[in-house]
Amino acid sequence: MTTPTSRHTPAGTAAPHDWLLDRLSLYLRRAPDTIEPTVPLAEYGMDSVSALSLCGDLEDAFGLEVEPTLLWDHPTVESLTGYLCAALPGMSERLR
Repeated sequence: MTTPTSRHTPAGTAAPHDWLLDRLSLYLRRAPDTIEPTVPLAEYGMDSVSALSLCGDLEDAFGLEVEPTLLWDHPTVESLTGYLCAALPGMSERLR
């Protein structure tokens, strides 16, 4: 999948939660600190194209294989972080 800018941050250089907020801020065109963890990403304007692109970013950055419906199944940062904690053993301390 393509990324919206060249600001791609490798997953190994930032905590996954911070990486996630950074990627979301690019797709949503807003500062990471303005993305509330319990607000559905669709309310910020996350569309299907951005959601699929973020799925590709997660696969590339973390070596995961995710369903294209991931962001609809986990529509908030809080829910998505919970999913990543479960999918990435040993990462829960870094994600929270």
